[in-house]
Amino acid sequence: ARLLRQLDYEEAQEIATTGAKVLHPRCLAPLRAPRVPLWIKDTERPALDGTVIDAESVSASPSVKALSMRKAITLVSMESIGMWQQVGFLADVFAQFKRHGLSVDLIGSAETNVTVSLDSTENLLDSDALAALAADLAQVCRVKVIAPCAAITLVGRGMRSMLHRLEGLLAELGSQRVHLISQSSNNLNLTFVVDEAVADALLPRLHALLLHSGALRADDVALFGPSWQALYAPAPAAQPAPWWQAARARLLDTAARGTPRYIYHLPTVRARARALRALGAVDRWHYALKANPHPALLSALDAEGFGLECVAPGELDAARAAAPQAPRLFTPNFAPRADYAAALDAGELVTLDALHPLQQWGALFAGREIGLRVDLGSGVGHHEKVRTGGSTSKFGLPLTDLAEFLALARRIGARVVLLHAHLGSGVLDATHWPGVYAQLASLGERIGTLRALNIGGGLGLPQRAGEQPLDLAALDAGLGEIKRAYPQFELWMEPGRFLVAEAGVLLARVTQLKSKDARAYLGVDAGMHTLLRPALYGARHDIVNLTRLGAPADALYQIVGPICESGDVLGNDRRMPVAQEGDVVLIEHAGAYGAVMASNYNLRGLPLEEVFE
Repeated sequence: ARLLRQLDYEEAQEIATTGAKVLHPRCLAPLRAPRVPLWIKDTERPALDGTVIDAESVSASPSVKALSMRKAITLVSMESIGMWQQVGFLADVFAQFKRHGLSVDLIGSAETNVTVSLDSTENLLDSDALAALAADLAQVCRVKVIAPCAAITLVGRGMRSMLHRLEGLLAELGSQRVHLISQSSNNLNLTFVVDEAVADALLPRLHALLLHSGALRADDVALFGPSWQALYAPAPAAQPAPWWQAARARLLDTAARGTPRYIYHLPTVRARARALRALGAVDRWHYALKANPHPALLSALDAEGFGLECVAPGELDAARAAAPQAPRLFTPNFAPRADYAAALDAGELVTLDALHPLQQWGALFAGREIGLRVDLGSGVGHHEKVRTGGSTSKFGLPLTDLAEFLALARRIGARVVLLHAHLGSGVLDATHWPGVYAQLASLGERIGTLRALNIGGGLGLPQRAGEQPLDLAALDAGLGEIKRAYPQFELWMEPGRFLVAEAGVLLARVTQLKSKDARAYLGVDAGMHTLLRPALYGARHDIVNLTRLGAPADALYQIVGPICESGDVLGNDRRMPVAQEGDVVLIEHAGAYGAVMASNYNLRGLPLEEVFE
C-alpha cells in the first residue's frame, strides 16, 4: 500500500463509498461546486505529505488508485424469461426491495437474470426481512440468495482504458467463483463480487498483479508517495546498491563499443549461489540452464557446487562443454523420442511428465532410473504464462494418472527415483515450497524406489523499490520442518532466474524522442527482439538513464524499441530525466531470459554479450 498524493473529487468519493476509512462520502459534495480542495493529513505526523482532493488532480495517464474490499455482502439473484422485453418489470421488482426496507447497491444483468447486492443495513441483519423479500419476489421470478460475499473494487479514472493491463488479475479471478461484475458509465470503478471466504487471501494477490502489470502506477511519484512500510513500519535492513552503480563508468565505456549489449556480473552470480547454498535443508541444487546458458555463468555456478537442469539436447551439450563434471538433470516436455534416447544413452537422469513415453516407447526406459514430474493441481506466479500447474498448463502428470504411470514403470522395469513438481515462477511467498515439499513427500511414500524430491524453482525477486525480497531464512525453516518428517528423501531444488537476473543488465542507446498528445515516447535500439519478457508476459524491469544517473526525473516516458510491432514496449509510464539522442539506457534484472530468448526479428540482429569479473 502507498500514499495517494492526489485524487479528484469523483475518485475520492468512489474510494470512500467502496470501503475506505477516514473520509465520509457525503463530505465531498459541499466542496465540489466551489472547487475547494480537501487535504487529508496524519495528525500524529503533520509534516508528512498527505492526500489532496481537488478538481486539478486529474492525471493524464490513467492508473488504478485503490483496491478496496467490503465484506458481509448479500446478493439476490432473480431469473425469469418474464423479464425479457417486459416493460416495468424492474420497477415492480425494485418496489419490493423498497417495501421491505432494503437498499440496492450493485446491479448486474443478463437478458433473463438480474443480480443485485444489498447495502448493509439493520433491515438486512433481520433474516425475516430477507426471507419475506424472497417470498414476494418468488411470485414473479426464481430467487436465489448468495451470501456471505465480498465486493472487491478497483477505483481509478479511466478504468476502461486500463482493461488490457488486467489480464493477470482477470486470470486470477477466473480461478474463483465470481458472482457479479459491475462497471459503471462514469468509468471510475470495476467491482467483482466473490465468496467472502476467499477474499482476504485474494486481495494481496490482486494488488501484486496490479503492480506487476503497471495498472497501478506505483512508480509515478506525481500520483503515489512512499509505501506504508516506508512511512510507519520499522526501517528494514538497508539493501546494498546494485552492482552496476559502482560500475557506471565502465558500463558507459562498454556501451561506446556497441549496443544493445548484455553485461553479466559474475560476483553477483556467486553471491546469489552462496545465499542459496546456505540453506541447510536442501541437499542438492541445480541451476535451470534455460534462464541463461552463457558458458561463464555455467562455469561459475559449477564452481559453487550447482548441478545443471536442462530441457533440450542443445542445453545438455552446453552443460557438458562448460561444466563437464556438474550433475545434470534432463527435464524435457513434449519432446521427440530421439531426445530421450540420446539422453539415456549418455547416462543422464531423465524426467518424464506423461504416460505416452512409457506407453509407446517402453523398451527405451526398461531397466532405467527415471524421474517423474507431477502436476499438483494448481499453478502460481504473477502471470498465467509463468504458471506451470493446473489443467490449463501443459506441464506435469495429472495425479489421476499416477497409479497407471507407476504400474507401467513396474511392468517395464523402470525405477522412479525422483519425484518432481514446479508450479510457477516469480514466487515471493516462502511458504510455497514447503507446501509442495509436503505434498510430494506424501506421494513419495507410495513409490518404493524413490530417493529424492525435487520441489522446483521459481524463487522470485522484487520488481520494485520497497518490495520485500523472498525470506530465505523462513524458507529454510519451513523446508527443515518437512525434512524432519521425511528424512528418507533427499531434497533438490532448481532455481534459474533467482541466480542470474540481478547479475545482468541490458545497455541500449536512445535513438529518437516523440510526443503524441500527452504521451512522450523514448526510443532505444533494444526492443522485443532483444528482451522479450515485457511483451511476452508483462514482465517489469526497472529502466534508468545511465548517462544522466541522479538527474531529476522530470519526464514520463513510454520506452519503446525499433521493431515493427505495437507490442514493442520495454516500459510504460517511467519517470526519468529528460533524455537526448545518444544517451545510454540501462535495463535492470536482465540476466535471465534475455539474450537466450532474443531473435533476429526484422533482421535487426542479436544483442552482444559481455562478462564482468
